[in-house]
Amino acid sequence: MAIAIVTGAARGIGAATAARFAREGHTVAMLDLDAEALAATAVEVGGLAIPTDVSDEGAVAAAVERTVAELGKPTILVNNAGYARDAEIGDMTTEEWDEVFGVHMRGTFFTTRLVQKYMVEAGWGRVVNISSISALGHAGRVNYSAAKAGIIGFTKALAAELGPAGVTANVVAPGFIVSAMTAKTARRLGRDFEEHQRIAAESIAVRRVGRPEDIANAVAFFAGEEAGFVTGQVMYVSGNVS
Repeated sequence: MAIAIVTGAARGIGAATAARFAREGHTVAMLDLDAEALAATAVEVGGLAIPTDVSDEGAVAAAVERTVAELGKPTILVNNAGYARDAEIGDMTTEEWDEVFGVHMRGTFFTTRLVQKYMVEAGWGRVVNISSISALGHAGRVNYSAAKAGIIGFTKALAAELGPAGVTANVVAPGFIVSAMTAKTARRLGRDFEEHQRIAAESIAVRRVGRPEDIANAVAFFAGEEAGFVTGQVMYVSGNVS
């Protein structure tokens, strides 16, 4: 079994992924900015809670260093930490653009740059980055869409670079998932969250919205031995054709 790092692990997709890894016997370091929620989830999952702002290079370095010291060298990395600051482009501030890129792109870069060396050393590793169907374009969130598209490009380049060392890198791109983020969107639109989910489900081929566990299932596949011949790929987990 492996040492895994999961970012954005306090709730939602990250928490579900950490729980799935723990059930499979992996030892999990869980990173998140929300220290209180992270601690509660870590107790439930059985992982190591490390409060971390992934957009802060020094904080990420300290988190990885602590993981190695307390658990061992990580060979699975899931970059899940996410952040949305929605606005039409004419109203979007530079701060809103930079904050979203800070979490998604800088965070993914910082963690991967530090963790990949342990994977290369071991001759085996799995990087799974969480993008979104918003990478294909979503009105009102050019910052988020651009960052999520950037994660796909980053991952494909990483897969080509680290493949010879036995390291794979893949992307899971969720559709509508029941989460704090989608609940926030419902509030912004003035909708009850249950109604928001019902409306969303009407446009999804399988006629339901997604659960964090749906994404954890896809992540677990990419992180497993069975996916050793799969790299640089994007799996859309959206209940739809794309």
